[in-house]
Amino acid sequence: MGKPTGFLEIERRDRGYDKPTERLKHFKEFVVPLADDALKAQASRCMNCGIPFCHQGCPVNNQIPDWNDLVYRDRWQTALGNLHSTNNFPEFTGRICPAPCEASCTLNIQDTPVTIKSIECQIVDRGWQEGWITPQPAAQPTGRRVAVVGSGPSGLACAQQLARAGHAVTVFEKNDRIGGLLRYGIPDFKMEKHHIDRRVEQMQAEGVTFRPGVEVGAQVSVEWLLGGYDALVMAGGAEWPRDLAIPERHLSGIHYAMDFLTQQNKRNAGDGEEVAAPNGTISAAGKHVVVIGGGDTGSDCIGTSNRQGALSVVQLEIMPEPPVRENKALTWPDWPLKLRTSSSQEEGVERDFAVTTRGAIERDGVIEGLVCARVDWAPGPDGRMTMTEVPNSEFTLKADLVLLAMGFVGPKREGLVEQAGVELDPRGNVKANMDDYRTSAPKVFSCGDMRRGQSLVVWAIREGRQCARAVDEYLMGETLLPR
Repeated sequence: MGKPTGFLEIERRDRGYDKPTERLKHFKEFVVPLADDALKAQASRCMNCGIPFCHQGCPVNNQIPDWNDLVYRDRWQTALGNLHSTNNFPEFTGRICPAPCEASCTLNIQDTPVTIKSIECQIVDRGWQEGWITPQPAAQPTGRRVAVVGSGPSGLACAQQLARAGHAVTVFEKNDRIGGLLRYGIPDFKMEKHHIDRRVEQMQAEGVTFRPGVEVGAQVSVEWLLGGYDALVMAGGAEWPRDLAIPERHLSGIHYAMDFLTQQNKRNAGDGEEVAAPNGTISAAGKHVVVIGGGDTGSDCIGTSNRQGALSVVQLEIMPEPPVRENKALTWPDWPLKLRTSSSQEEGVERDFAVTTRGAIERDGVIEGLVCARVDWAPGPDGRMTMTEVPNSEFTLKADLVLLAMGFVGPKREGLVEQAGVELDPRGNVKANMDDYRTSAPKVFSCGDMRRGQSLVVWAIREGRQCARAVDEYLMGETLLPR
């Protein structure tokens, strides 16, 4: 514990943002890092608790007090090694993870948690700047081949761990670039894509082969993969979006959030409109936008819409408005339900809660407005919360563009999942436990959102690492990979 009285003497201070008027002019990251001395001071606030609840909050089990102390003592390279021992891609989590570790911090009891996420991000960013992050190829090959389908955070983490164990790993990605939803689902203003590119270069130097533009289940069959590889890892994500059940769903102007976000990310990557939007451009420019869904994807749609020049943005959430501050005695150290305002929401949006969509208003096949109603939530006979529509609460919203950001219901069935013939769990995800990550099909494993359902990038990385350990043990009879 570097400074026993640090949390008493130093106030919490986190990274800042560029002003909304400036950051809305571009799609680049706008977070302003703390100076090294200021970050060291923040690291000194860590209490090095006897029971570090931040470990419980962090899905990858980062050794947070350890690298806080190392940063405070100016031992940045050692801190980086510690950080990488549990997390393959801290530059991803340091940018887009909601930081459940901070919610679990003991100092969060008084709403002043250690700025764990910022410290993590600046450790790895400094590692890249100083040239400390280099390829770590295996000492000798095992002669075993593994196919990983999907190049999101779970697939990448699994592939890197397996390559470092000496296996010949090939990653298959249906999109034209590696990265999964990190590449095309996360806006550049939250995470620029060069962070992915340099990890891909590192992994290539470690022996991983990448095959973008190859959809398993279409261009390549599962049967062919099982014939040429010793193990197959299904890490394709949960890409089946939840739809809006209204009669007018077919109208022009109603789109899935991911279709909208992907187009902008492709433009940012330099693709022309014929590549970015082969089925027609989805743009918020000069339009009244309604985003249905109150999560991170909905927030990403808000930030993208405002940068494209939307006239107005309204965000609808079917759940009631959460409290501004949680009841610590009931929730800490678990992730609390409370009102959160993202940087995109700060840039301009009207938020409305406990609203359901009943229909749409059209003109010549194009949407002009949404018909909505208020809802109440109350416990049902079984104790579960149930929704009822408030009588005479109907209202309309002007809407030229409606973006559906209501989450995902699981992996797509056609192609990979159907050909693999794997059993699904009651929620429609690929069934595999968290001990060995094996599916019901021989030689086939699954991890990440395809196995657990829509979740966080940090959970995907954890599952990818654990799945790699299970695959290595399956292939070799034993494993030295960390869990």
